[in-house]
Amino acid sequence: MSETYGLDQLGLNPAEVHRNLPVEKLVEHTVINQEGVMGMQGATMCKTGKFTGRSPKDKYIVDEGEASQNVWWGPVNQKISEEVFDKLLAKVQGHYDGQDCYVFDGHCGASERFSLPIRIVTRKAWHAHFVNNMFIRPNREQLANHKPEFTIINACDITAEDYAELGLRSEVFVVFHLSRGLALIGGTMYAGEMKKGIFSVMNYRLPLAGTMSMHCSANMGDDGDTALFFGLSGTGKTTLSADPNRHLIGDDEHGWSDDGIFNFEGGCYAKCIDLSEEKEPDIWRAIRFGALLENVVYDQESRQVDFKNSSVTENTRVSYPIHHIDNAVEPSLGGHPKTIIFLTCDAFGVLPPVAKLTPGQAMYHFISGYTAKVAGTERGVTEPQATFSSCFGEPFLPLHPTRYAALLGEKMEKHGAKAYLVNTGWTGGAYGTGHRIDLPQTRAIITAILTGSIEDVACTTDKYYGFEVPTELSGVDSGLLNPVKTWEDEEKFHATARKLVQLFQKNFDKFDGTSHEYAQFGPKLD
Repeated sequence: MSETYGLDQLGLNPAEVHRNLPVEKLVEHTVINQEGVMGMQGATMCKTGKFTGRSPKDKYIVDEGEASQNVWWGPVNQKISEEVFDKLLAKVQGHYDGQDCYVFDGHCGASERFSLPIRIVTRKAWHAHFVNNMFIRPNREQLANHKPEFTIINACDITAEDYAELGLRSEVFVVFHLSRGLALIGGTMYAGEMKKGIFSVMNYRLPLAGTMSMHCSANMGDDGDTALFFGLSGTGKTTLSADPNRHLIGDDEHGWSDDGIFNFEGGCYAKCIDLSEEKEPDIWRAIRFGALLENVVYDQESRQVDFKNSSVTENTRVSYPIHHIDNAVEPSLGGHPKTIIFLTCDAFGVLPPVAKLTPGQAMYHFISGYTAKVAGTERGVTEPQATFSSCFGEPFLPLHPTRYAALLGEKMEKHGAKAYLVNTGWTGGAYGTGHRIDLPQTRAIITAILTGSIEDVACTTDKYYGFEVPTELSGVDSGLLNPVKTWEDEEKFHATARKLVQLFQKNFDKFDGTSHEYAQFGPKLD
């Protein structure tokens, strides 16, 4: 029997343990195990099976110790007992008994002060490849002395068939025991569960120690000026931070300490739907050997990918190590940001392409975390649907949203950061009538923000939201900046705008007065 590297302490009794294999070996194992194929530009291509996205309604936290008092219990963070956790652990242990497995030992967090030593255990070679891409890879000395503080055991091939008896929602389970430093995944092969699982742990640990954790991308200019891009999936967080004129710090998860910004990850996880070399050259070039494509449709002979094909899922993805981006910063650290951008994809077509936010408005929109789903992306969605995800990452928040908002507000005030709302969604009408704002126009808006030229232009005050909207920006069609002027039917615009305001207000009611100090900065109706 090979060395187990301490897996026996988790009750695991595997056969061969493949620890921190190089990417070349992981790709080889993936192909030999028939988990995936070699494909476009040397990248590996895999399918995630039945589930092509996360299963947030199947995520649970053990109700024990300090977690009982600290966790924001409710639909996002569901309780599970220690007894049920142990029963699931026994299932997982049985699944690994006498079987080969893969171990990734590494870190989450580029900051030496706040880095979390992690371990991911999986039966799939491509899962080991994924986490090798996504987390911070140790050097030889770090690996020799590695002592994980949090471990995920991925048992994607087994299910909780007795889920009803255990009090679970389905056969799928993603469960966390925070004091034991252990999480279990079963019933889903979607790799993003591991990435967001560790992110959730960081979102629990860091704020309790006074350090901000954030669902955002980050980049910086040649002079070190750092910018943050908050946004939900599909708003442009990865695309807009991958700027050839700036240096990428990270595309998704960051911390903000007294030292500045640090990336949690060692790679990127970009959406691929409609990807093109012309529109997103940095991401396109990142697809090469070492990259891992998920759920894309490709030609069996040429292995070329049809990025417009969403027949498997809209959520096609590629993961790659951050050094696949030519101008990435390594180590992934930045100074204190002066610019904070909240990205929203407004499918109602009533928000302006850009607005300047006061500190109070910034806190309101951060807690709201608004974007919109469009018709066709989900069964039953026939018109735009508002989606509110607190702090632009509600499924990953173990603590109450106001804890994160308070920390962000303190950081912004201390370091003089300014906040902006950028709409990457629709104009000239709602989805189905209007059209999506062109990416070059959005990039010109981002440039105006980052260069500071947005501060030197005239603005008008938005009737509903009270924020300042520029009337002109260099490189931007001035007719685009005032959304009401892009609609043919002004009365219909105002009716739609009032509807969205009401949705904002209704969403904020769910906080039951805990965010009353921020409610005054939200939109209002006459």
